[in-house]
Amino acid sequence: MNLRCLYCQTPFTLSRNEMLSALVTMKDKNMNHYDAQCPRCRRANSISRQRMELFYPNWQEAAKNMPPPSPNATPASASLKTEPLPKSLLKSKLKKSASKKNAATSAKPSASKRKRASKPSAAKKTTPSRPAPRGVKSPAKKKK
Repeated sequence: MNLRCLYCQTPFTLSRNEMLSALVTMKDKNMNHYDAQCPRCRRANSISRQRMELFYPNWQEAAKNMPPPSPNATPASASLKTEPLPKSLLKSKLKKSASKKNAATSAKPSASKRKRASKPSAAKKTTPSRPAPRGVKSPAKKKK
């Protein structure tokens, strides 16, 4: 099923397996909409049950043939969990980042920045933003 994100307009697809599992969970939980995650912005795009059934006719027969979920299988979100770092590693990382910041602030400016800083401001050309309106005289230069 081809979809387009409502927020970032990125096109993405739902596989037949994902549609089937979504239809089964919607039926079990008595839901009317499925939230499809956009792969780019990760926002939920609501898809109605009628639209899902339109794109997957005879899904009830396919659901009967679908194998039941195994109890040993862990969901993908559970495998992404991380454990906190030991305090000794945290302290060493903080020291390294602090030393990098200090080195960056104490470094001398680059040669191009020094050249730009040494130019006098009078060397800049200034032009009037717009000419004087008609009928208004500009200050005249004095003749010798």
